[in-house]
Amino acid sequence: MKPLRMALFAVALLAAAVAQFSPGRGEAGGEARTALLIEIDGAIGPAAARQIEEGLAAAGGRNAEVVILRLNTPGGLATSMREIIADILASPVPVVGYVAPSGGHAASAGTYILYATHVAAMAPGTNLGAATPVEIGMPFSEPPGNGDRDPGNKDDKSPTQPEPTPDAMRTKVTNDAVALIRSLAELHGRNADWGEKAVREGVSLSANAALEARVIDLVARDTSDLLQAVDGRKVEVGGSMRVLATKGLPVETLEPGWLIRFLSVITDPNIAVLLMLIGIYGLVFEFMSPGAVAPGVIGTISLLLGLYTLNLLPIDYAGLALMLLGILFLIVEAFYPTVVLGVGGLAAFLLGAVMLLKVEAPGYRLSWTIIAIAVALLAGLLLATGRHVWSARKGPARMGAQAMPGLPAEILDWSGGAGHVLAQGERWRAQSEESFAAGEKAEIESVRGLTLIVRRKRAQIQSTGELP
Repeated sequence: MKPLRMALFAVALLAAAVAQFSPGRGEAGGEARTALLIEIDGAIGPAAARQIEEGLAAAGGRNAEVVILRLNTPGGLATSMREIIADILASPVPVVGYVAPSGGHAASAGTYILYATHVAAMAPGTNLGAATPVEIGMPFSEPPGNGDRDPGNKDDKSPTQPEPTPDAMRTKVTNDAVALIRSLAELHGRNADWGEKAVREGVSLSANAALEARVIDLVARDTSDLLQAVDGRKVEVGGSMRVLATKGLPVETLEPGWLIRFLSVITDPNIAVLLMLIGIYGLVFEFMSPGAVAPGVIGTISLLLGLYTLNLLPIDYAGLALMLLGILFLIVEAFYPTVVLGVGGLAAFLLGAVMLLKVEAPGYRLSWTIIAIAVALLAGLLLATGRHVWSARKGPARMGAQAMPGLPAEILDWSGGAGHVLAQGERWRAQSEESFAAGEKAEIESVRGLTLIVRRKRAQIQSTGELP
């Protein structure tokens, strides 16, 4: 037993030595320190919020030294922006905001996110600012607070005060945005006054001007320069001070997964509208040709994806209700043509599409081209239905009494000038000026009430073209 114990002890020592000196280990035996890079290039929306959330969670799980959040964005949705800010402030790993590459910018929502990061940096040739919240129906002609009443006097109220006007609502939204950016500036010791100015007046700054105004902490040419510049800085993370040791760290880029890429595509409101149209056309074709299966499956999936996308966006539900009502009218029009329902459905869909989005955030505007395409497709459906109705009116009757003349009938019994015949699988009373015998074939001449007027079946024309 003693030799076996000695062998096991030797194996354990060897494994410890290999683990201690194997590549990817630090001096303390922990995982190799690294800097993780998250790239946001485009509008801030649900996909960007999810990408940053998953990236920060991965950084915390891997105990990364620092996360570099590289921004190049025109702005985006306020809801997604606030989610990102909350994730950054709750991150156990320091987040370095970096506006890059040269020529890039962090406008609107990007400015708030940069203010929220533990260290804010920009590349030469970039800019930030223009952080005024944009709301539909809230004009920009007058800055908040102009008017006869002092906006700073909160006690200036009247029991007969009218409902909030668009200017009053814009003032509330702007003041809320000012409070947010000032709190972020105070949290990290940055210029809160300029942040308020960026919100109220929509001003912007270049990289060097932002550094001079204490809006950012440093200017760096690239990520290597950035890591060297932030090395040794003290930041507050999770309520405790932490010294960054970033010099020479390897940088690993966290690529977004397929789900985030897919989400970034379908959360475009224009794509959502097209998905809904595909869904409606698919269901209409399935109902018109039962058993085709493929149109119904594709249509159902597209319609659900479109509704899911709209659920992620700040939409006006009255506009969505009008769009759905218009689509419902058009479906009914396809099966019960009235023209009135079709025109009403087209108008309801167009009005709903115009009202659909509550905000006109960068990257989340509904394109008039897409609206025109949608209306053209729906108008095409209406036109096709109208043509079908017109063709049906001009064509011969295919059912009822009007369709029976010329059809064959079999004599069941006959007496004098009346009897019974079998026509279209049914037993009918029949009359004729001619005489028939049971089992003889006849032809329906006309219908009089519930009685068929029949005649002897005409002989077929011979190949010579003469009657026999």
